[in-house]
Amino acid sequence: MQDMQQKIDDLEMKIAFQDSTIEELNQEVIKLNDLVAFQQHQMSLIVNKLQAMEPSNMATQAEETPPPHY
Repeated sequence: MQDMQQKIDDLEMKIAFQDSTIEELNQEVIKLNDLVAFQQHQMSLIVNKLQAMEPSNMATQAEETPPPHY
């Protein structure tokens, strides 16, 4: 009976440790998710600025000359 109680105590300690570890990992995932969202926003701003600075090399439909067979 003593052996069984020791096994139960060991399992309870492992579960408590795992719960703590899972919570720590969850907090890290939340931080990384926030960081990725921030970086995506920053990248979007950079792309928008670059597009505003350098016009596209592609002609718009209105600027496109008709093909020679017209």
